[in-house]
Amino acid sequence: MMMNNNVLCLLTNPDGSPLGAPMYLPQNAAPQHLQQIVNKLLNNEEKLPYSFYISDQELLVPLATYLHTNKLSVEKALPIVCQPQAIFRIRPINRCSAAISAHAESVLTVAFSPDGRHLASGSGDTTVRFWDITTQTPLFTCRGHDSSVLFVAWSPDGKYLVSGSESGELICWDPQTGKSLGNFMQASATKSVSSSLLPKKRGRSSRRGSENKPSNKKDNKKMKKWINSISWEPVHLNAPCRRFVSASKDTIARIWDISSKKCICLNGHTQSVTSVKWGGDGVIYTGYSFPFLVRLLYSL
Repeated sequence: MMMNNNVLCLLTNPDGSPLGAPMYLPQNAAPQHLQQIVNKLLNNEEKLPYSFYISDQELLVPLATYLHTNKLSVEKALPIVCQPQAIFRIRPINRCSAAISAHAESVLTVAFSPDGRHLASGSGDTTVRFWDITTQTPLFTCRGHDSSVLFVAWSPDGKYLVSGSESGELICWDPQTGKSLGNFMQASATKSVSSSLLPKKRGRSSRRGSENKPSNKKDNKKMKKWINSISWEPVHLNAPCRRFVSASKDTIARIWDISSKKCICLNGHTQSVTSVKWGGDGVIYTGYSFPFLVRLLYSL
């Protein structure tokens, strides 16, 4: 219904419930004007963005233009659906919410648990500590490393935490008890399988089984230099979580199985492997600090 260049409109929620009584709106009312009206109707202290729909078609122009373009004759109140838009807010961090002290030396690595309720930290004092984020209190102090802890990584299901040290040790911890589940370097029954890293040219990747020949080189199992990075196999690829890959200064990336304690050594790097990621597609990505390369490996 139109009167004196005004259009009778009924603003509704996405479920069809009205925001109020029908009202006359100027024909030149555009979406930005409707946003002001809706925020006022809902008494929003913080002005929120909305999108508007008429007959499942988004309103992007003034009402008059929309009615003319679609050749609509309004005999009754024109229903307009008001859809709240998602908001991404960025706020500056200008204060420290809490400071938790306990480590005797510098904290070198931290990682939040997948559910965000706990924190693990590794320090130059050779310990791994678990923290409760809600209460901001320590849970467990884990001892077992003989050198600085450089990297900690939670399994995607939150059931395990692996820590890597400056001496090349890897220890798996139970976050529920803080107890060690094993030092991988001390697993004497472990059999190592060496798999050559094949792409020797940039931009090339090696697929599973293509020229990779297994061997029984047990000396590759023990890392001779510090751990640079650890990454778990994504849980959607293999549940429950049991495998992770580590990168070391000794130029070798290794895949570990926490159940069997077996290790697969991925040789072929010529420089320190500074980072490693187990991708969601099953591909393992390794990075060099020099000559600034990223290599792709298919997990075995």
